[in-house]
Amino acid sequence: MKDTATLKLKEIGLKITPQRQAILKLLEGNQTHPSAESIHTEILKKYPGISFATVYNTLSKLIDAGEIRELDIDPGKKRFDPCVTPHTHFYCKVCGKVFDIVYDTSLPFNVKKIDGHQVDVIQLHLKGVCRECRKKQ
Repeated sequence: MKDTATLKLKEIGLKITPQRQAILKLLEGNQTHPSAESIHTEILKKYPGISFATVYNTLSKLIDAGEIRELDIDPGKKRFDPCVTPHTHFYCKVCGKVFDIVYDTSLPFNVKKIDGHQVDVIQLHLKGVCRECRKKQ
């Protein structure tokens, strides 16, 4: 039986390579919202020859296929989220962690069209100090 990474790569039409499988496995259920750099660092442990470009290109293809989301919440780098269901994020400006925030997606207006514009994506980013960092202050 094939693992989920292999099936997902096949499903979206990407060539199945051990490196791509490792990237997908690392992202699967990952709630840390890793950066491309941290994914590359982790994958290097098992595949020392993998280039940053391979990691980044794979992430780009997964975004295009709708398998992951790219987050621009961190002022220092792009982060990636394997959870594509509607939710928002909280960024702690002290520790740099990104947290999932689940919210009520039923907004009081029709978000498909606003002032004649077609809305494809709504992203709400919250920034501040997380509870752990607040305890330390």
